[in-house]
Amino acid sequence: MSDQRTPVHEQVLDGFGTVRVLPLDPKADAEVIHRWAAGERAAFWGMNGLTRDQVAEIYAHMDTLDTHHAYLVVKDGEPAALLQTYEPEADRVSECYPVEPGDIGVHLLLAPAGPDGARAGWTAALVSAIASYVLLGLDRRRVVVDPDVANEKAVSRFLRQGFEAGPVVTLPEIDLPDVYLPEKRAQLAFLRREVAFPG
Repeated sequence: MSDQRTPVHEQVLDGFGTVRVLPLDPKADAEVIHRWAAGERAAFWGMNGLTRDQVAEIYAHMDTLDTHHAYLVVKDGEPAALLQTYEPEADRVSECYPVEPGDIGVHLLLAPAGPDGARAGWTAALVSAIASYVLLGLDRRRVVVDPDVANEKAVSRFLRQGFEAGPVVTLPEIDLPDVYLPEKRAQLAFLRREVAFPG
């Protein structure tokens, strides 16, 4: 996959490969994102049943916002994850916890495992590169994530990566002309910069 986009972050991880975080191109990346988000494993992502064009429209709208950003994470040139970052005070999560200066919110959708199945250390390496980008590259103090409380796989993945469990909260429904999000029971979790990168 040749990609002319300038990465916002690039990191070589020993024994894993090169991870690049690229600004999402809503049109060019719609096919791969739609494929990932339409699968049953991505039910918690909330895009099951959407067409490729609807997915492209969602990210084209996000592209107009100053507070929410989407990225395609690639490993050695192959799409590996969808990363979304957001300012918590501009998001419904702010109604559920006291936002601190330097907080940044993150949503992460990993690509499905390839034909060889899941690979040990794959997720940890990607999350480590993403933490480097948001905490060091963007100079933030703390990451907040809000996986669905029923998404035990995602919750345990974040806790294994050093995130500290916060409260279980109910994110309120959002019903706007451009955005609809149903109410969601979420497990908040936080990763402080000094925990991820001590010293």
